Amino acid sequence: MKITLVTVGKIKERFFDQAIKEYEKRLGRYCRLEIIQVADEKTPDGAGAALENQIRQREGERILAKIGDHAYVIALAIQGVMLDSEELAEKLGQLGVRGVGHIVFVIGGSLGLSPQVLDRADFQLSFSRMTFPHQLMRVILLEQIYRGFRILNHEPYHK
Repeated sequence: MKITLVTVGKIKERFFDQAIKEYEKRLGRYCRLEIIQVADEKTPDGAGAALENQIRQREGERILAKIGDHAYVIALAIQGVMLDSEELAEKLGQLGVRGVGHIVFVIGGSLGLSPQVLDRADFQLSFSRMTFPHQLMRVILLEQIYRGFRILNHEPYHK
């Protein structure tokens, strides 16, 4: 199975980069992992709703350009479905049984995802009603994907 993360913005802090590399290494035994970063748009202070919509639209176009037609897309969205670790593992397992060979997880920028990206998503996943920095969200998502594969393979994991 191939798993791709399409994310908005670059990783700036070294400690996030180190954590991401560690999970990339760990996930290598379970899947082919690819992380694609698309450029973020700068949001000026005091930007109005119209400008924020334009920014989401531009970032959304960049995201959609990186998603293949046959990929199963999971968008991270506050309004999405909350799953626990076992349920996420079950979702990954079910997709594998259904023959889904490519899952794309999408992490938006600071303003969230455009309606077009959310429409393209096959599933919307929420980790919390709270907002997290996109850099930290990458680490959290990779850890949960790793945990999901451990659960699916009946391997020990920290509860």
